[in-house]
Amino acid sequence: MIRPIQPTDDAPLAAIIRASLTAANLALPGTAFADPQLDHLSTFYAQPGRGYFVAVAHGKVLGGAGFGEYAGTTAELQKLYLTPAARGQGLGRALLARAEAEAKLAGYTKLYLESHHRLTAALHLYAASGYTLLAEPLRPGPHQLMDRWAIKPL
Repeated sequence: MIRPIQPTDDAPLAAIIRASLTAANLALPGTAFADPQLDHLSTFYAQPGRGYFVAVAHGKVLGGAGFGEYAGTTAELQKLYLTPAARGQGLGRALLARAEAEAKLAGYTKLYLESHHRLTAALHLYAASGYTLLAEPLRPGPHQLMDRWAIKPL
Protein backbone atom coordinates (compact mmCIF):
# COMPACT_ATOMS: atom_id res chain seq x y z
CA MET A 1 0.00 0.00 0.00
CA ILE A 2 1.18 3.52 -0.78
CA ARG A 3 -0.20 6.33 1.37
CA PRO A 4 0.68 9.88 2.44
CA ILE A 5 3.36 10.21 5.10
CA GLN A 6 2.38 10.22 8.78
CA PRO A 7 4.43 11.41 11.80
CA THR A 8 5.03 7.78 12.86
CA ASP A 9 6.85 7.25 9.54
CA ASP A 10 9.55 9.82 10.32
CA ALA A 11 12.01 7.59 12.21
CA PRO A 12 11.75 4.56 9.90
CA LEU A 13 12.14 6.72 6.78
CA ALA A 14 15.15 8.56 8.18
CA ALA A 15 16.74 5.19 8.99
CA ILE A 16 16.02 3.83 5.48
CA ILE A 17 17.47 6.93 3.80
CA ARG A 18 20.59 6.99 6.00
CA ALA A 19 21.19 3.25 5.54
CA SER A 20 20.79 3.52 1.76
CA LEU A 21 23.21 6.41 1.50
CA THR A 22 25.68 4.70 3.85
CA ALA A 23 25.59 1.56 1.67
CA ALA A 24 26.41 3.71 -1.39
CA ASN A 25 29.27 5.47 0.44
CA LEU A 26 27.25 8.71 0.30
CA ALA A 27 26.73 9.33 4.04
CA LEU A 28 28.21 12.79 3.58
CA PRO A 29 27.33 16.46 3.69
CA GLY A 30 26.09 17.47 0.25
CA THR A 31 23.61 14.57 0.14
CA ALA A 32 20.18 13.98 1.70
CA PHE A 33 22.04 12.28 4.57
CA ALA A 34 22.76 15.72 6.06
CA ASP A 35 19.38 17.36 5.38
CA PRO A 36 18.16 19.14 8.52
CA GLN A 37 14.56 17.99 7.91
CA LEU A 38 15.45 14.30 7.55
CA ASP A 39 14.18 13.35 11.01
CA HIS A 40 10.91 15.28 10.55
CA LEU A 41 9.80 14.55 6.99
CA SER A 42 6.09 14.52 7.87
CA THR A 43 6.32 18.13 9.06
CA PHE A 44 8.45 19.22 6.10
CA TYR A 45 6.09 17.69 3.52
CA ALA A 46 2.92 19.00 5.20
CA GLN A 47 3.61 22.41 3.64
CA PRO A 48 1.76 23.59 0.50
CA GLY A 49 3.43 22.56 -2.77
CA ARG A 50 4.98 19.44 -1.23
CA GLY A 51 4.01 15.81 -0.78
CA TYR A 52 5.55 12.57 0.43
CA PHE A 53 4.26 9.02 0.03
CA VAL A 54 5.18 5.88 1.90
CA ALA A 55 5.13 2.23 0.85
CA VAL A 56 3.89 0.05 3.71
CA ALA A 57 3.38 -3.71 3.99
CA HIS A 58 2.15 -5.55 7.09
CA GLY A 59 2.51 -2.35 9.10
CA LYS A 60 6.17 -1.89 8.17
CA VAL A 61 7.54 1.12 6.28
CA LEU A 62 9.42 -0.09 3.19
CA GLY A 63 10.37 3.29 1.72
CA GLY A 64 9.02 6.48 0.27
CA ALA A 65 9.24 9.26 -2.29
CA GLY A 66 8.19 12.87 -2.38
CA PHE A 67 8.23 16.14 -4.22
CA GLY A 68 8.74 19.75 -3.28
CA GLU A 69 8.80 23.15 -4.86
CA TYR A 70 11.85 23.91 -6.97
CA ALA A 71 11.36 26.79 -9.44
CA GLY A 72 8.04 28.08 -10.71
CA THR A 73 6.08 25.20 -12.19
CA THR A 74 9.00 22.77 -11.79
CA ALA A 75 8.96 20.52 -8.73
CA GLU A 76 11.83 18.38 -7.47
CA LEU A 77 11.54 14.64 -6.88
CA GLN A 78 12.90 14.07 -3.39
CA LYS A 79 14.06 11.19 -1.25
CA LEU A 80 13.04 8.10 -3.23
CA TYR A 81 14.50 5.29 -1.12
CA LEU A 82 13.54 1.70 -0.29
CA THR A 83 14.79 -0.93 2.13
CA PRO A 84 17.02 -3.51 0.43
CA ALA A 85 14.34 -6.21 0.92
CA ALA A 86 11.72 -4.06 -0.85
CA ARG A 87 13.79 -3.43 -3.97
CA GLY A 88 13.08 -5.19 -7.24
CA GLN A 89 9.34 -5.56 -6.60
CA GLY A 90 8.05 -2.52 -8.50
CA LEU A 91 7.67 -0.35 -5.39
CA GLY A 92 10.14 2.25 -6.63
CA ARG A 93 8.20 2.60 -9.87
CA ALA A 94 4.90 2.82 -7.95
CA LEU A 95 6.27 5.47 -5.57
CA LEU A 96 7.68 7.45 -8.47
CA ALA A 97 4.36 7.31 -10.32
CA ARG A 98 2.49 8.50 -7.21
CA ALA A 99 4.91 11.39 -6.64
CA GLU A 100 4.60 12.39 -10.30
CA ALA A 101 0.79 12.25 -10.24
CA GLU A 102 0.55 14.24 -7.02
CA ALA A 103 3.05 16.85 -8.24
CA LYS A 104 0.93 17.29 -11.37
CA LEU A 105 -2.22 17.67 -9.23
CA ALA A 106 -0.36 20.33 -7.22
CA GLY A 107 0.06 22.33 -10.44
CA TYR A 108 3.61 21.45 -11.44
CA THR A 109 4.38 20.83 -15.12
CA LYS A 110 7.87 19.30 -14.78
CA LEU A 111 9.69 17.13 -12.28
CA TYR A 112 13.44 17.60 -11.80
CA LEU A 113 15.73 15.27 -9.86
CA GLU A 114 19.27 15.02 -8.60
CA SER A 115 21.02 11.69 -8.13
CA HIS A 116 24.48 10.13 -8.08
CA HIS A 117 26.27 7.77 -10.43
CA ARG A 118 26.58 5.19 -7.61
CA LEU A 119 22.78 4.94 -7.35
CA THR A 120 22.55 2.79 -10.47
CA ALA A 121 19.15 1.20 -9.75
CA ALA A 122 17.60 4.64 -9.25
CA LEU A 123 19.19 5.96 -12.44
CA HIS A 124 17.82 2.98 -14.36
CA LEU A 125 14.35 3.63 -12.95
CA TYR A 126 14.48 7.29 -13.93
CA ALA A 127 15.60 6.51 -17.48
CA ALA A 128 12.90 3.85 -17.87
CA SER A 129 10.32 6.32 -16.55
CA GLY A 130 11.02 8.97 -19.18
CA TYR A 131 13.47 11.30 -17.46
CA THR A 132 15.99 13.10 -19.68
CA LEU A 133 19.52 13.51 -18.36
CA LEU A 134 20.86 17.05 -18.07
CA ALA A 135 24.49 18.12 -18.41
CA GLU A 136 24.34 20.16 -15.21
CA PRO A 137 21.93 21.00 -12.40
CA LEU A 138 19.20 23.53 -13.10
CA ARG A 139 20.66 25.66 -10.31
CA PRO A 140 23.12 25.22 -7.44
CA GLY A 141 21.55 23.54 -4.42
CA PRO A 142 22.37 21.90 -1.08
CA HIS A 143 23.21 18.49 -2.56
CA GLN A 144 26.52 19.41 -4.19
CA LEU A 145 27.76 15.82 -4.28
CA MET A 146 25.00 14.75 -6.64
CA ASP A 147 26.41 14.31 -10.15
CA ARG A 148 23.39 13.23 -12.20
CA TRP A 149 20.44 15.47 -13.01
CA ALA A 150 17.30 14.76 -15.00
CA ILE A 151 13.91 16.24 -15.82
CA LYS A 152 10.54 15.02 -17.07
CA PRO A 153 7.42 16.83 -18.25
CA LEU A 154 4.35 15.86 -16.24
